[in-house]
This record gives sequence, C-alpha cells and structure tokens, in this order.
Amino acid sequence: MLVLSLLLNIAVLIPVVAVLLLSTRRGIDTRGSFPWGARTPARDILLAIYIAILTASIALLAVVATTGPSVAVDAAAVSLFAVQIVYKVLTAVTVRDALRNPVVLSNLGIAAVHGVTVATLVSALLG
Repeated sequence: MLVLSLLLNIAVLIPVVAVLLLSTRRGIDTRGSFPWGARTPARDILLAIYIAILTASIALLAVVATTGPSVAVDAAAVSLFAVQIVYKVLTAVTVRDALRNPVVLSNLGIAAVHGVTVATLVSALLG
C-alpha cells in the first residue's frame, strides 16, 4: 500500500503541478472552468504545497526503491499521508458546493486510499 499511495501522489501531482506552473508562467486566463480558479496568492501557496508533497513522495519512493521498506520510511509516510488526509477531507467542509467540485471529489478518493495505507502502516509499526 505504501508504494501505491506514493505512486498515486506522483501520478496526480505531476500533471496538476504542470498545469498550475504553465498557467502561472504563461499568464493564461484560468477563470471559468479551471478547477483551481484564476491565479491568486492563495493558488500560488497551494502550488507550493503540491510541490512539497510531490517532492516528499518522490524522495520516499526513491528510498523504498533503493533500500527497501523501513520503520523510518513508514513513519515518514504516515506523517505525510496523515496531513494529506486531514486537508483533503477538510476541503469537503470548507469548499462551497464541495460535492460538485472535481478537486474535492478527487481529494476524497485519494484520502480514502491514503487512509487504508496509514491503517496498514500503523498496524505494522505498532506490531
């Protein structure tokens, strides 16, 4: 489950970060159907958070690929996924018309996957 959740983060975040970066750099007007809205300081902060999560996911996957699973990697992954679960579930509460928003819906699906991963990892960590 650890590798699945890390790959899920990477698979989702590479195109999201690319779209946000390209629309930011090219000054593309993203009002209207763009799920993250027009460029604002808040959207730029979200981009920074996404880049941080993407970087952490790539780093953890690289460690698992080169050294195999370990207690340290599992603990780091639990921390990463726990923060993601909280913020992703909170979007369902904080975003207006949440269940019609594609970002919120994908957040809830990803949170469910990460929830299973966290439960699996915590069970193994607690022995």
